[in-house]
Amino acid sequence: MQIQRQFKNANTKQLIPLAILAILLLLYAPILLYWTEGWIKKSISIEHEYFSHGLIGLPFAAYLCWLNRKKWQRLADISHPFGVVLLVVGGVFYLSGVSELVNISFPAILTGLCLWLKGIPGLKLQGFPLILVLLATPTSVPYLITPYTLPLQSFIAGTAGFILSQLGMQVTVDGINIYVGGRIVEVAPYCAGLKMLFTTIYVGLMLLYWTDALSSGRKSIWFLSVAVLISVVANIVRNTLLSFFHGTGQEGAFHWLHDGWGGDLYSAVMLLSLVPTLNWIDKYFSEVSG
Repeated sequence: MQIQRQFKNANTKQLIPLAILAILLLLYAPILLYWTEGWIKKSISIEHEYFSHGLIGLPFAAYLCWLNRKKWQRLADISHPFGVVLLVVGGVFYLSGVSELVNISFPAILTGLCLWLKGIPGLKLQGFPLILVLLATPTSVPYLITPYTLPLQSFIAGTAGFILSQLGMQVTVDGINIYVGGRIVEVAPYCAGLKMLFTTIYVGLMLLYWTDALSSGRKSIWFLSVAVLISVVANIVRNTLLSFFHGTGQEGAFHWLHDGWGGDLYSAVMLLSLVPTLNWIDKYFSEVSG
């Protein structure tokens, strides 16, 4: 009788996570598929395209959760009251039907589940995957930041104009507009490099975690600072090339780099440069401490 009771309890413990996973899939699979399709086909809103780093971040978060599964099972079943609060808030957001709130409900419910099932220890264990999910969840943050990007737009336009003038081209810069060969190129808010900056910081955090360098505050700060600098410089070079292509009538090259696969290739190469950058910083601090 006791053996049957233990077997029944074991089955119940196994069924609960499966039931929760099934419910999450029913609720959020359509939303995640919508995000993925929008990011790949660029059919989602411009603001939500800023979160396309979720294409690599969300699978990586799921992979980390899978790696932590045995540690998760060994944690005591302790419920934190704030977990219920987050679950209720997430449920209300989801049922509201407002796209922004429905999106936010995803990380809210995941965080609430961690606190409800395993308490603070569970939240700490899954903390980084939850951060990746939160930072990949489309919100209106880019839209709210856009009005304040004018100084950055002007800086990019001025720097690009200076570079082109050094190449012997007739260039005039007026605020955020670059005139090359009688043609105008506008450094629009969405060309200010915020999307690449978000992606750079996101991928940088992933690299720091994967290499276990995130535990070092100095390494993390130095690496993220250099990564931001690389992103800004790369965006200036990109806008300079776009101005050059448009000003010299090379429309094919302009569209290839602006909204074609050339832009994706350019971004990928820039992100790959973060790997040797982190290796260099890690080696530098190892030599200093040694």
